[in-house]
Amino acid sequence: MLDLRFIVENVQDVRTSLEKRGAVALLPVLKQVEELDKKRRGIILTVEELKAKRNKASQEIGQIKKSGGDASAIMTEMKTVSDTIKLQDDELAKCQDEILKLQLEIPNVLQATVVPGKDSAHNQQVRQWGEPRKIAQPKSHDEIGEKMGILDFNKAGLVTGARFVFLKGVAARLERALIQFMMDTHSAHGYEEMIPPFIVNRQSLVGTGQLPKFEEDVFKLQGHEYFLIPTAEVPVTNYHRDDILAVTQLPRRYVAYSPCFRSEAGNYGKDTKGMKRQHQFQKVELVAFAEPEKSSEEHERLTGDAERILKCLELPYRVMALCGGDTGFSSSKTYDLEVWLPGANAWSEISSCSNFGDFQARRANIRYRDVAGKVRFVHTLNGSGLAIGRTVIAILENYQKPDGTFDIPTALKKYMA
Repeated sequence: MLDLRFIVENVQDVRTSLEKRGAVALLPVLKQVEELDKKRRGIILTVEELKAKRNKASQEIGQIKKSGGDASAIMTEMKTVSDTIKLQDDELAKCQDEILKLQLEIPNVLQATVVPGKDSAHNQQVRQWGEPRKIAQPKSHDEIGEKMGILDFNKAGLVTGARFVFLKGVAARLERALIQFMMDTHSAHGYEEMIPPFIVNRQSLVGTGQLPKFEEDVFKLQGHEYFLIPTAEVPVTNYHRDDILAVTQLPRRYVAYSPCFRSEAGNYGKDTKGMKRQHQFQKVELVAFAEPEKSSEEHERLTGDAERILKCLELPYRVMALCGGDTGFSSSKTYDLEVWLPGANAWSEISSCSNFGDFQARRANIRYRDVAGKVRFVHTLNGSGLAIGRTVIAILENYQKPDGTFDIPTALKKYMA
């Protein structure tokens, strides 16, 4: 959430960021915030003046009573003033609630280095590692998996529905091996391991920015204000909700494994074939908390940590800096890691690494005490390190053999033994 004072004092920057995102439909919301803030400040000024008048009258009433005079007229007047203050306080609370609701609709302000653009077609390549494999007549992961009998979409459709899959045999072992390999690798590079709750409350999703804007994309438990997590980012970030960290605790880094659940309402009809966009999948997530002055440096580090996994698995990939229109609601800047998929003959996202600035920290009230003793909001960051199902896809397609099977990357062989 953007700070109200920041919005009103930097309204042109917020407007420019919305335009860069292609979110011009939110400009009237920004205007409403400005108008409501003027109203809010007007109410505060009126209340302060009335309270000053009441305080002065209280002194006069005391003096009149002390001298034996009749203060009933002033007391009656002050009763009206007190009633007016109560009404104004109620109006102020209502105004502040309205402002808060509108604040929650406004996305984060993009960093200056983020370029404008409508969608992924305007993203910019930062670097590439490895060359796409040349495979004669490459097959897609679902073709390979179904032929080998290790991916079963039909049975999953029968048991549950569309966008689910059974992983069997070597595919199930591969997924388990990937989780262990990623957790081991990241924990060896400074991340504290965590397995979080897979169900969270509403405030947790508000804290990280999924609610209220994206409620249709999450699964809600009937009869409860509980939700299945769309990513471990939600519970791990909220682990420090309402905390004040010591500056000596920063940067703080966590690596978490979890299943993830998404309704994909916003992606209806997109990438429905195979495992690319499932309602349920597994992921290893990197989450970091940093001082504001060091969050950009932490963003580069976190992105590099996600890249390390792809390098170890010898999977060709590229790093893309997302344009304004493709950057997530809560993010100020995002890098996507895209792995090469021979079966699709295309690059495909396998990780998003984002710097949220203090946007999530304000919503979740996550702070730290700096070296001068001042309490400030931390900056939060996260990235997939990596999405497990999409890594399985990448391995099946990049390591496929002419006989319809596939090899295991060298880095995983000890985990598959």
